[in-house]
Amino acid sequence: MNPAIYYAPDGYVLTGPKLMGRQSAGNGFLRAAVAGRTDDALWAYTPTQASAESFAQLVKRMDPQARPQWCPAHRLDMLGRIGLLYLPGPGLEDATQLRLRAGPAAYSVCGVTHTTASHGAMDSIAKLLMAPVMPWDALVCTSQAVLQTVRTLLDQQASYLEWRWGKRETEWTLPQLPVIPLGVHTADFVFTDQERRMAREALGIAPEAVVSVFVGRLSFHAKAHPHAMFIGLQQAALRTGQPMVLLQSGWYANEAIEAAFTTGAQWACPDVRCITTDGRVPAQVRQSWAAADIFISLSDNVQETFGLTPVEAMAAGLPVVVTDWNGYKDTVRDGVDGFRIPTFMPGVAHGRSFSLAYESGADSYDRYCGLNAQTVSVDMAALSQRLCDLASDPALRKRMGEAGQARATSVFDWAVVYRQYQHLWQELGRLRAQALNSPAWQTRLQTSPRESAAWSNPMRAFGHYPTHTLDANTRVKARAHAAGLDYSVWSAHGLYRSTAPGLLNLSQAQDMLAILQAEVPLGQVATQLGWSLTATEMAAAVLAKMGLVSLVPA
Repeated sequence: MNPAIYYAPDGYVLTGPKLMGRQSAGNGFLRAAVAGRTDDALWAYTPTQASAESFAQLVKRMDPQARPQWCPAHRLDMLGRIGLLYLPGPGLEDATQLRLRAGPAAYSVCGVTHTTASHGAMDSIAKLLMAPVMPWDALVCTSQAVLQTVRTLLDQQASYLEWRWGKRETEWTLPQLPVIPLGVHTADFVFTDQERRMAREALGIAPEAVVSVFVGRLSFHAKAHPHAMFIGLQQAALRTGQPMVLLQSGWYANEAIEAAFTTGAQWACPDVRCITTDGRVPAQVRQSWAAADIFISLSDNVQETFGLTPVEAMAAGLPVVVTDWNGYKDTVRDGVDGFRIPTFMPGVAHGRSFSLAYESGADSYDRYCGLNAQTVSVDMAALSQRLCDLASDPALRKRMGEAGQARATSVFDWAVVYRQYQHLWQELGRLRAQALNSPAWQTRLQTSPRESAAWSNPMRAFGHYPTHTLDANTRVKARAHAAGLDYSVWSAHGLYRSTAPGLLNLSQAQDMLAILQAEVPLGQVATQLGWSLTATEMAAAVLAKMGLVSLVPA
């Protein structure tokens, strides 16, 4: 099946000034959706035509034969025919609340986690307990580490709500929580021997040098603190006698961070040559991958959940050295594709002050992440030994690189990962169809509310404001406007043109006015015109606003 993909350019386009992991993942997913579509149609679910056009342009660049289609955000009937809405984030609560207007079983909603550390992400997960999510919905967790975090947050929120309501052992309706990894397009990371040689020559790297590469944002508070990497490479240089190069392909948020990285490297690894390329320039990133012998990423940040770059490194045939942290635990097999270095962090009692300062606004999200990362350390002895092993043994690098490349192709290529999504979506469709045919579900589905209180119908929320409310017995009659102007003039005037035509078109107005020479109940008008009573009441309301009809309460 082809889902309707919720599309905003920021989630998929890679040309912005601040490239984030979620954008790389979104772009990769869209490429996989284009390649794996079951027919030529591919749906963008988005509220604006401009975003729909952006989607169409991006899809056409990926495959000129694809046929991008627009599902406007208010067309829940179209979503019902498509059957599934895919969200590039975890915000199921808003999407499922909107779905109430069509019914809880009208279609399935599938979201995916990225960072789970921010308040916004945690709030989205906690709200699942109160949102109208159903078993035919899903929140994809990109790693076992994410799944454990999600379950921890849900348990914590459930305990709060049970305390708040004075109830215990509440039965919660939750979405599916499958673990499906992020993917990479492994063919993008194939390099010829000539390309590798030319990359090293372009960067002035000698053939005998051992190059360790880090790819990603260069941020010690939001990505990976570099100090352990600097020390480990310095010790490997001294112990093996190999010429060591650290190639960092990324970008700095500001000059202060750049200065910290630069002086930190000068102090901690003076015998390692450090080179930086611009990670926002695809050609420079590719050159960096091609020039490398080892990939290193010592992530220590709580906002990291999966980590695409180790998988990209595996696809490039590089052995990887990573921390035993977050999603790296799922992707890198220790001693097979590379090495996972043990990590340490204080226990629960030490984090309360961090979350308090963040929640109260005393600390920013960046500082919250940075303080957490400051308490995470790696086993330096293990790190130094593993870097020495790889630096001094080309055969080991080759063996691990080949193992990682085979794993990336068979497990993490987007074609493989996208099939897991398709199987999930088929299962969600099966669960939805099963519920629609189940007597046990019928009453619950039929009695569901049709809108969220937070987006309440204004005629309900404010229905006590007017003196009278229109109904079938309200009488209506045409009246001559004081200025002698008709609906066609007023509906095009600046007082009305932004609102009235969308509620009542000219043909409808003329049809109704033509039969209102005498005072008639709205119910009779609806019958005579063959309209619904709702449409008739709206038409009368618009015409009365302009003074073109008079209304008399029953």
